[in-house]
Amino acid sequence: MLAVGRGRWGTVDRDSTQGALASIGLVTWLVTGGAGYIGAHVVRALQGSGRTCVIVDDLSTGVASRVPVDVPLVLGDIHDGPMLQAVMRDHHVDGVVHLAAKKSPTESMADPLLYYRENVGGLESVLSSMVRAGVTRIVLSSSSSVYGVPSSELVDEDAPLAAINPYGMTKAVCELMARDCAAAYGIAATILRYFNVAGAGGISLGDVGVFNLIPLALRAVTRGERPAVFGTDFPTPDGSGVRDYIHVTDLAEVHALAAARLESVIAGVGQRSPDVYNVGRGEGVSVLEVLAMVRSVTGHDLPPLRSARRAGDPPSVVGDTSKITRELGWQARHDLRQMVESAWESWRVTHMKAPGSELTPSDP
Repeated sequence: MLAVGRGRWGTVDRDSTQGALASIGLVTWLVTGGAGYIGAHVVRALQGSGRTCVIVDDLSTGVASRVPVDVPLVLGDIHDGPMLQAVMRDHHVDGVVHLAAKKSPTESMADPLLYYRENVGGLESVLSSMVRAGVTRIVLSSSSSVYGVPSSELVDEDAPLAAINPYGMTKAVCELMARDCAAAYGIAATILRYFNVAGAGGISLGDVGVFNLIPLALRAVTRGERPAVFGTDFPTPDGSGVRDYIHVTDLAEVHALAAARLESVIAGVGQRSPDVYNVGRGEGVSVLEVLAMVRSVTGHDLPPLRSARRAGDPPSVVGDTSKITRELGWQARHDLRQMVESAWESWRVTHMKAPGSELTPSDP
């Protein structure tokens, strides 16, 4: 386990730091995967709400420079239970936001064992470590993929779990694990089912992975290529897949609200089932509509390249978000244009260079 004190990569005295925090009564949350795209935004939202954070991340997809200078970053694998327990005890952790996971439905179809090992095995390690360290609160990252192909236009949290790819199945299993651990070990849990996350809360916080639609489209226009549309024969208005998109800063805000709610819970054996919330805008946008917005924002007018469907892609998944509005008082504030504009602004800085007046790709 390597603990990195964030004094610009210098070390800090953790004992004196934790003692100072305890003396002023601050609440500390461990964020697994906190150096990742979503994790970096969640850490800032937690800090902005008056909480302190510690991050565990193996940096397989995370970026250390995203971590705020005053947040301890522990370089480690979430499957390392003794390391997790030490972090929880040393930093007096009050709760865990568990984000570290694999997240590509397409990749999961090709390598399901990887997804079960990382997602299900990873959560088992986190929950076991929480039990041993006496930590009783968790905000769990889940996905709209648990719904599979919903039977209704808007899918609510009571819909059956009917995932159609291993990624979604692992998230469904993780939800069931959290429910069972709530009853058996007194862990209070909130489960957040993310819809499609996009945008950036700052130039340095954009999604550096090229797996989701908007980064894929931005990479294509940067290279002068036509962005791909996988499937144009779905039973949707324009034939392309329809999804619910959520700005990453809106999503991050929900984690702070969920943390605050859990802090008021007195956990114990027989703990009630976790609260489950959809996190989206409650509006469907097709792939072709997203690409039209990318063309509008970037000024790169390249027509989409129509390709065959990918295995494991449902035609349409749009969330009913009335429950989270009713119970947490939350509603998404950013629209699709803001998502694409913020993603493009970050992309231009992190993936491009500008010799003279011409923007050119900075990566292969």
